[in-house]
Amino acid sequence: MQNPVRRSNEPLRVAALYRFARLDNYRDLREPLEQLCNQHGVRGTLLLAHEGINGTIAGTPEGIDAVLAAIRALPDCAEVDVKLSTASTMPFHRMKVRLKREIVTMGQPDIDPRSVVGTYVEPQDWNALISDPDTIVIDTRNDYEVEVGTFARAINPHTVSFREFPDWFRRERERLLGTGKPPKVAMFCTGGIRCEKSTAFLKQEGIEDVFHLKGGILKYLEVMPLEQSLWQGECFVFDQRVTVGHGLVEGDCTLCHACRRPLKPEDRQSPLYEEGVSCAACHDERTEEQRASYRERHRQELLAQRRGAAHVGAAMPEPAES
Repeated sequence: MQNPVRRSNEPLRVAALYRFARLDNYRDLREPLEQLCNQHGVRGTLLLAHEGINGTIAGTPEGIDAVLAAIRALPDCAEVDVKLSTASTMPFHRMKVRLKREIVTMGQPDIDPRSVVGTYVEPQDWNALISDPDTIVIDTRNDYEVEVGTFARAINPHTVSFREFPDWFRRERERLLGTGKPPKVAMFCTGGIRCEKSTAFLKQEGIEDVFHLKGGILKYLEVMPLEQSLWQGECFVFDQRVTVGHGLVEGDCTLCHACRRPLKPEDRQSPLYEEGVSCAACHDERTEEQRASYRERHRQELLAQRRGAAHVGAAMPEPAES
């Protein structure tokens, strides 16, 4: 695998992307895409399925441009949704192109975001919508993501995976929406892809006034001035940066390398936190033997860093949840 060729202190470019498109030959696309990424020193994860493409990749601006050009040349992918940010160091260990049943796993085979979705709301108009007391605001992300940041007034479904969202909504529907005329429902996620499916799902369930944040939290944080923002905290991203804030600058969170949960600075003050070994959330979920194994892995990582070599540890969560 080639390393990105960088000019002086030029930051690496990170591209979070997705597109729902009919890719009948998606299995044949895996190898050429992976080869192209490796040729240009691009790393990250791309997911391919019959329903489209999803992923996050990083590399030099030239490398990212080359890969995005190839993706835009795929059937119905010219308008692929891309959010660009930067990273001071490479946020991925390797390049993976994986074949999936869904590019974001909801487990509802009848949902087709190409046919029907909610109403897109531009970031500049989002504040007014979610400040309306007649609007129900739902964060469609997983619980560990919500904990490090969310919008004011947003409901946390406390889901472990996006697959749980349909059952949660059906179970909580009457409590959330009442029995009369349903209120407006506004939903959001990291980059927009989960809301493509969640709004399509609510439409299928008979909810008409369904809205979602165009471009997701990442686009909102990119364009919304801090003094006008209703975002609270940071946004979890599926790479080694862990979180980003306004302007998509790298955040203050790190990962617990035992359970992969994001940790705020105050979480790292817990007596149960040990770098590379455990945090307060997972300490009692692991045995002493497991912690000893993590401790040795962390020691090897530190040794590799001192040698200037990359030590590939536990993988980041895949962008199928982004």
